Amino acid sequence: MGANGSKEGRRRRRLVFTYGTLKRGFANHGLMQDLIRTGDAAFVGTAHTAGRLPLVCGPYRVPFLLDLPGAGEHVFGELYAVSPRALARMDDLEGTRKGHYERLPISVVVDGEGQKEAEAEAYYAHRSYAGVMWRRCGEMGYKVYSEKEAKGYVRRTDRPHDITFLDQIRIFIASPQTYLLIGAD
Repeated sequence: MGANGSKEGRRRRRLVFTYGTLKRGFANHGLMQDLIRTGDAAFVGTAHTAGRLPLVCGPYRVPFLLDLPGAGEHVFGELYAVSPRALARMDDLEGTRKGHYERLPISVVVDGEGQKEAEAEAYYAHRSYAGVMWRRCGEMGYKVYSEKEAKGYVRRTDRPHDITFLDQIRIFIASPQTYLLIGAD
């Protein structure tokens, strides 16, 4: 049995709350399926944030959870138990070393019998632009990143490659609010 299937590997697993493209049926869920196939992740269940947090869409309809407790809604998503190897692959996808997102603690309520609260981690928009992103989005967010919100999502491979994602975020934040409507219908 590999390290990820061992007792030690299971003990080192962390809970990660996904709210956007990593969820089942969305553009980046293939990563989660890969991690499940290799034994590096397991679906725990659906969940929602214990507190209210903003969930917004930025450039290319990319979802961002903002670390602004008390603003926004209770956000609905999925909870996974992941190995350290899975966490490294997720960090890479989310660009944590590039300043796109940061992985931070979050309290979630696991749906089902008893509605138990659990401590997990989630990928939040980096603090360097989270507040300005919230204002740019009119301080209005979503409860769930659904097919409606994802309509118009542009995969990373289909975005311009001559500009960084952080520059794309800066352009989005500085642009007129009509930019929000691109791909929203």
